[in-house]
Amino acid sequence: MQVDYIIVGLGLAGIAFAETLERNNKSFVVFDSSASNASKVAGGMYNPIILKRLPLVYDARSQMETALPFYRQLEKKLKIKIDYPLDIYKIFQSVSDQNNWFTACSHPLKSEYLMSKIIPNKNPAIKASFGFGQLTGAGRIATRELISSYKKYLHDKNLLRVEQLNYADLKIENTHCTYTNIISKKVVFCEGHAGVDNPFFTWVPLKRNKGELITIYAPHLQCKHILKAGVFVIPLGNDIYNVGATYNREETFPHPTVSAKTKLEEKLKKMIQVPYEIINHKAGIRPVVRDRRPILGTHPEYNSLVLLNGMGSRGVMSAPKMANLLFKNLEEGIALPKELDIRRFVS
Repeated sequence: MQVDYIIVGLGLAGIAFAETLERNNKSFVVFDSSASNASKVAGGMYNPIILKRLPLVYDARSQMETALPFYRQLEKKLKIKIDYPLDIYKIFQSVSDQNNWFTACSHPLKSEYLMSKIIPNKNPAIKASFGFGQLTGAGRIATRELISSYKKYLHDKNLLRVEQLNYADLKIENTHCTYTNIISKKVVFCEGHAGVDNPFFTWVPLKRNKGELITIYAPHLQCKHILKAGVFVIPLGNDIYNVGATYNREETFPHPTVSAKTKLEEKLKKMIQVPYEIINHKAGIRPVVRDRRPILGTHPEYNSLVLLNGMGSRGVMSAPKMANLLFKNLEEGIALPKELDIRRFVS
């Protein structure tokens, strides 16, 4: 069997690259072990502005312009609903908080997303005596539904191998790689946090960052937008909300913990004042890089080995754009942005 690409991993990055290949008539096969990954448990938010201190997300406009049409096309292709546009209401904690918001609203690039009018709180279930700041252009992607549907799509086309790729069995040549009975021009590793253990890229400073979130049933909350204060509260419909997420560099096991649940509840109770029931608690491991930028590009010694990783907590926004950049680099020779190129870590 001969293909243009082997893809290792089918989280958001793997799906984005596989879809980019298919739209460009390139042949491929995907290896995915179905192990836990961050994409399966992600809140799935896309948001052009970081709400803690209100800076723009890196390359926000371009990423959004690539990502949203990408997901709309997948909805049509897979016949599913995954994109849910939602405004974010940031809960102001003080007059100073409001003033910082007004300052950010005056920025020409931020004013597209930040509304300058303070929204008064009319929901007695929410603690927001200083009102809200409204951010538009945000929303969530139903990542679990996307991954499940895309796996079925690939399985039905016999393009998915539900197994772990064994690094030791990968035979690397100058112009191609061979794995079992498959000959491929390139192998693209989209492994998420599992990439930390990839023996071909041990020099890449990829780290694990654990995130946890809880899902609550809160019929009296009656909120149709995303809330943000200490945590995000994301409506899923039918009075169900995701609450999260935590960030933990110390723990690397993908299991929920009581301590994280306690922290999430403490922050949630500072935001809402109605009863709720925790109906789920999930954990996942994010792949992060010290400079907080994705890592794209070809191995400096092995031309057939390629990396697409390091999306962190913003894979929903960044994966489609990163996959497109990598494809153009590999197929058309277009240089990668220096701040994303894997060569920034080659000494």
